Amino acid sequence: MGIFVHILSSKMIMLTFETINELTLKVTCKGSDVLITKAGSFIAGDSPGGKNYKFEKLLLGPQNNFAQAAIGSLIRRVTGENIPLMKVTMSGDSVTYYADYSQHVVIYRLAVGEVISVESENILAFTQDCSYEVRFIGCGVLSQKGFATTALTGRGNNAYVAVLSNGNPIVLSNVQSRSTLSVDPDAVICWMSQSGYCDPQIKTDLSWKNLIGQASGESYAFEWNANQPVSVIVQPTERRGGISLSMD
Repeated sequence: MGIFVHILSSKMIMLTFETINELTLKVTCKGSDVLITKAGSFIAGDSPGGKNYKFEKLLLGPQNNFAQAAIGSLIRRVTGENIPLMKVTMSGDSVTYYADYSQHVVIYRLAVGEVISVESENILAFTQDCSYEVRFIGCGVLSQKGFATTALTGRGNNAYVAVLSNGNPIVLSNVQSRSTLSVDPDAVICWMSQSGYCDPQIKTDLSWKNLIGQASGESYAFEWNANQPVSVIVQPTERRGGISLSMD
């Protein structure tokens, strides 16, 4: 949560991400740039002279290659990660604002090669210096939608991502401590690692109590051990529709 400024000296372009009252993303562009956002998230804009930004719905996704975009669109539909996206093309100095139902906005800058794995519904915006893909994590589920997640990888110096949180989030990290992190899958928003995808392990605690409705309600968790340096953003609200492991 803060202000990030990046200047490209060759074109003298300055792109700024800033949160307003923690609930709104403010994007300031000086020059020309392209932003990918959640469709319908634009709430206001300000530009000198005439309006110099335009919106275009991305029917197949943000990939430039048509074949990759078509395959990616199919995978998103199958996995439930099919968030509607739009491209904002900025052709001059402008300030635009984005929000989604008063959810908290968290800004993160990816280093080159760093990966953020995020639930599609929690994506608000990202720059074109982020590569985008939907991938199968193979070890479990994210918010019980399927064995898949959306991954954004930093591929330039201007790789910024804005994610949404239902409530003021907390950030856990074992990058320095090398501790073990355990998180409820229905509360996790995303995780970031400079060591690739760094998928979590699924830990379960099932017993006869689950069958008679006496379970604690915390029968499964995402876990990262000391050999998986990662930062995890967690929201204070659990998603509905998770797996029920008990019989009442």
